[in-house]
Amino acid sequence: MGSDADVEPGTLLVAAPQLQDRNFRRTVVYIIHHRPEGTLGVVLNRPSEIAVNDVLPKWGDHATEPQSLFVGGPVEQRTAICLATLRAGEDVGSISGMVGVRGPVGLVNLDGDPADLVPRARGLRFFAGYAGWDAGQLAGEIDRGDWIVVPALPDDVIADPGSELWGRVLRRQGPPLAFLATHPGDVKLN
Repeated sequence: MGSDADVEPGTLLVAAPQLQDRNFRRTVVYIIHHRPEGTLGVVLNRPSEIAVNDVLPKWGDHATEPQSLFVGGPVEQRTAICLATLRAGEDVGSISGMVGVRGPVGLVNLDGDPADLVPRARGLRFFAGYAGWDAGQLAGEIDRGDWIVVPALPDDVIADPGSELWGRVLRRQGPPLAFLATHPGDVKLN
């Protein structure tokens, strides 16, 4: 299941089937920052009905399908965050207005010019808000069994929300975690 020691930028927190918090039920959270003072990530599988174009007009046409804003988490939902996954051979450090998270994935400065980044990116995903944990909070939730810590793939950041990312991430871990992908969520329904 992993521990807090396994959490680092570019890993995923997969909500355990028993986690019923409405903000995180069956979510996959991509970790952006993990430091002693706290952790920040974004929920990858919660698209909203709001078009990126309505909120960030200069970026909207460049958003990966669906071109909607994703609900990144319950914290500061008026804050926009963008993650980009770069094309093979591109280096995050060589792109102005980008800060690397892990490998080909980086945070995008939304005050910048999309023209510099768009030709070098495989995809851009936009989030309203984020998920955040204070020092020690995430470790407690992992120890309680709320989260499963697993490696991320760059494509997870820009995955089609219809692809059932939660189950797909669990299945690729192999047994025994793969078996959780078929968990009904509410065992009374089984």
